Amino acid sequence: MRRFFIVKVAVDDFLRQRKRIAMTIAAIAWGTASIALLLAFGEGLKRQLMAARHGLGEGIVILYGGQTSVPYKGLEKGRRIRLRPEDVELIRERVPGIAAASGESDRWDVAIARGDKTFYKLVTGVEPEFGPMRSHIPERGGRFIDPLDMESRRRVIFLGDELKVELFGDEPAVGERVDVEGVPFTVIGVMREKMQMGMYGGPDDAKASIPLSTHLTMFGDERIRRIIYRPEDLEGTKALEKGIREVLGAKYKFDPSDDKALRTWDTIESGKVFSRILVGIQIFLGFIGAITLLVAGVGVANIMYVTVKQRTKEIGIKMALGAKRMHILVQIVAEAMLISAAGGAAGIAFAQAAVAVMRTIEWGSEGLQYIGRPTLSVEIALFCAVMLGIVGLLSGLFPARRAAMVDPVESLRYE
Repeated sequence: MRRFFIVKVAVDDFLRQRKRIAMTIAAIAWGTASIALLLAFGEGLKRQLMAARHGLGEGIVILYGGQTSVPYKGLEKGRRIRLRPEDVELIRERVPGIAAASGESDRWDVAIARGDKTFYKLVTGVEPEFGPMRSHIPERGGRFIDPLDMESRRRVIFLGDELKVELFGDEPAVGERVDVEGVPFTVIGVMREKMQMGMYGGPDDAKASIPLSTHLTMFGDERIRRIIYRPEDLEGTKALEKGIREVLGAKYKFDPSDDKALRTWDTIESGKVFSRILVGIQIFLGFIGAITLLVAGVGVANIMYVTVKQRTKEIGIKMALGAKRMHILVQIVAEAMLISAAGGAAGIAFAQAAVAVMRTIEWGSEGLQYIGRPTLSVEIALFCAVMLGIVGLLSGLFPARRAAMVDPVESLRYE
């Protein structure tokens, strides 16, 4: 019964200061909306950039031939190391821990024609495992290069989605014919549209891929440009790289410790660095938003201090009638927490509505697509809830302690 009475008194006191409380709630709502929107934009940016980074491929290492920088077994430094098609099978057999691997050859300014349309594009020769590793996912109804295409040196071609639009427009392409340097090829698939941030030789959507065996035969190449491989253990890339250098070093006669003889692009390691940068951006945005919310909390504390001062006589009467210091403490803190909760709920509701509107907007610029659409995640909601709890507690605790220390006798003389 006493607890109910205390709550009733607190609610009555709370309602008597509607105007001041409404302004404070608005300040808390603004601070909460600011931090929620900042973190939502950070989350959207993170997800969009991660998706764009995965457009190059996930968990892959790209290996290039290089130039020796030290003499080795009587051979001078400065020799060019050029990879060959059989090197792919060699490292598959000799280096444990490789989940997938593909050689890649390329040729620039290759004429690709359909009817009276001719475009000069980059055409790559690749193996079947290249598609999944490099995110060349076919649209429905098509496929990527398979082992039989390689074995039979088939004249089949896989088109980037932009190249498909240039050649076919809105018409279906799978099963149709295009001419590559005057040689007929059958379209077996079109790449599903994707975002791509990391790249070499330009974006994948403007390229075409054919079987590596067909590419080497058609253009008379004996060497390949690079090898793409995916480790079984993403944490063991350094050990795997060492094994590859030893195997290829024995074949091409270079020092395995010569880091210039072979060049690598470790997207796994660079991805970790990239993820840490994105987390740093989110922390920075959260810090800015938290400061905004804490400033609003200072406003709540000031309001509560003024309230305590104005209600000194009232608090003294309550204590003279039997109210304990803990009751006064709990009432003031509860008021501050309630103000913070009301402002926080309003701020989150506003942020959610703003995010919902912004997610319906179609970005006109291709560059803006990398910003992504703001996303209110569970983590953001929890962070805002924790911050609001801290703000509410701190903004009410100190005024509450002052109120609880009021001397009933002295407070009755207060004007």
